[in-house]
Amino acid sequence: MSENGEGTAGSGGAGPAEADGVWFDESEFTGWEEGGESGEGELVPPAPTVAVVGRPNVGKSTLVNRLIGRREAVVQDISGVTRDRVEYEALWRGRRFMVVDTGGWEPDADGLQGAVAGQAQRAMETTDVVVVVVDTTVGATATDEAMVRVLRRSKRPVILVANKVDDERGLADAAALWSLGLGEPYPVSALHGRGSGDLLDAVLDAMPAAPSEFAGVGATGPRRVALLGKPNVGKSSLLNKLVGESRAVVDAVAGTTVDPVDSLVELDGEIWRFVDTAGLRRRVNQARGMEFYASLRTQSALETAEVAIVLVDSADPLTEQDQRVISMVVDSGRALVIAMNKADLVDGDRREEIDKEILRDLNRVTWAELINISARTGRGVHRLAPALRTALESWDKRISTGRLNTWLRELIAATPPPVRGGKQPRVLFATQASNRPPTFVLFTTGFLEAGYRRFVERRLREDFGFTGSPVRVNVRVREKRSSRS
Repeated sequence: MSENGEGTAGSGGAGPAEADGVWFDESEFTGWEEGGESGEGELVPPAPTVAVVGRPNVGKSTLVNRLIGRREAVVQDISGVTRDRVEYEALWRGRRFMVVDTGGWEPDADGLQGAVAGQAQRAMETTDVVVVVVDTTVGATATDEAMVRVLRRSKRPVILVANKVDDERGLADAAALWSLGLGEPYPVSALHGRGSGDLLDAVLDAMPAAPSEFAGVGATGPRRVALLGKPNVGKSSLLNKLVGESRAVVDAVAGTTVDPVDSLVELDGEIWRFVDTAGLRRRVNQARGMEFYASLRTQSALETAEVAIVLVDSADPLTEQDQRVISMVVDSGRALVIAMNKADLVDGDRREEIDKEILRDLNRVTWAELINISARTGRGVHRLAPALRTALESWDKRISTGRLNTWLRELIAATPPPVRGGKQPRVLFATQASNRPPTFVLFTTGFLEAGYRRFVERRLREDFGFTGSPVRVNVRVREKRSSRS
C-alpha cells in the first residue's frame, strides 16, 4: 500500500480490495482463478486400428474421410498425395477406433514411391483390420492381385471395398471382384456415402477386443508433441530416429510430408505422442492446392498439441520461414522447444554465427529452451524429453492469488508504472485467469504501457520460472463510475 493509503496490489485475502472507494470484491473474481483448462488432459486408452490400402488414386483418402465422418485427409485429383501412414480417430456404434490412411501401394516401386509403398505395407502388417480399396470402374488389376498375395501372408482380417459404385449399374462390376479371393466385396461410393454404413458395421465386426500394438499404454494417455519447421529441415528423420523405424517417408525432395503423422514414442521412460507435420513454405492464405490443405492440417495438428518442437537447420542462417513457424507456435499459446538440427554439420565459425543469429532473430522467444541435435545420427535427442517436461510443467503452472498479489505489490513498490496523461495508473488486483498457457489479468485504474506489461511478464518468468511456455499478461481497466446527483 502506498503512503497515502491508496491500494496497489491486493493482499490476496478474502474481502474487498483496498482502493479509493470499494469498487470490487475479490470474491467476485474467484472464477478467474478456477477457470481455464485443467492441469491434466483426460485422454483415453489406445484403440484398435484399421488400415485403408490400395493402389494409387482409387479413392482411399476420400473413403477415410467418409469413415471418420469429417474432411481430414488431404484429397486431390492427382495420384500420390498421401505418402505416410496417417491416423485419424473414428467413432461408430459407440466404439472408438483409429483409421490409418496410406499412400498408394505398388509392387517393385523404388525411390520416393518405394518408400510410400513401404509405409502402406507396414500398415498392412501392424494394424488390426485391413480395408482394401479397388476401383470398380477399372476392375482388378495386376497391382491389386499382387497386394492380395501380400495380405494373405499378413494373417490380418481383410475387408474388400469395391469403390466408386455410385448407382445400381456399378453393382455388377463390384460382384466381379469376388475373383480376388478376399470374400464378399462391399460396394461403396466414398464420394457420395453409398454403402458406408454397411462397411463400418463389417469393420467393427472384424475388430479384435483390444488393439494389437501399444496395449500397455496407460489410461492417462501420452502428452501430444507437434514437430514443426520449414520443408526438408529433418522432421520426419527425427521422428524415425525416435520411433526406431521408418515411420515417416523421408526423401531429399522438400515437401515429402503432406498429412500429419502420429506416432507413439517411448522417450526417457515415458510414452509421448509425436505428430510429424508438413513443412510450411508460405502463410496459409497464400498457399494453393495440396500445399494449402497440408498447411491447414499442420495448423490443426498444432492446435491439438500441447507442446511444439520447432526444428531449425543450424547449418544455414535463420530464415523468414523459421521465424514464421515460431511465431505460429507462440500465437497458438503452445509450449515450445527449439531444436537446432544438423548440429553434426556445424563447424566452429558457423557456431559463432549461430550465437549471433539467436540473439538477433530469436529475441522474442528467449524463454524457449534451445537444444542442439542431429536427427541423422541421434546426437543430442536424449535432451528432448527433459526439455519437453520443463516446458509442459511451465505451461500447466498456476500461481495462487495471494502469492501473486504479494509478489506484485513488492514489484510495483520497487518499480511503479510510468505516468500516462499526467496520472499514474494503479494496479489494484491481479489473478491468474488460466493456464495452458499461463494467462494473468491485472485490474488497474488506467492503461498500462506495453513496455510495462513486458516488464511484468519478464519478472514473472524470472521469479516463478516459466521456461518453455508463453506467458500472457492482460490488463483490465476499471470503468469510471458515473457521478450521482
